[in-house]
Amino acid sequence: MKKKSLIFSDLSKKQLEKLKEFYIQKKVESMSHKELKQYVREIISHQINDTIDKEEEMEAWREMSDFFGEQFEIVILEMQTKFSDENNVLETEIDSQKQRIELLGRNNLDQEKKDMWDD
Repeated sequence: MKKKSLIFSDLSKKQLEKLKEFYIQKKVESMSHKELKQYVREIISHQINDTIDKEEEMEAWREMSDFFGEQFEIVILEMQTKFSDENNVLETEIDSQKQRIELLGRNNLDQEKKDMWDD
């Protein structure tokens, strides 16, 4: 008779939490310094670069601000100077998105005004 494979639901909530903590501890201990740095870099990169909405962008902004502290404004000014040719790219992108939304709204209003008998 084949032995039943264990799955997560075979454990209590506390047992599962302890198993996860043990795994994390052992996983980190088994990684080299280089592997740890690479892993942390991937996690931070995902958190900062892969923002989806304004709220996540603000969270990333706060994290960068906290990290750079008093130097944050200087870093921002350096970025603005170094990449000044790309100025207003974000504004243009937002403006074009607003224009598309407005056009869609107008088109929907025009369609609603048409009488269904006007074929």
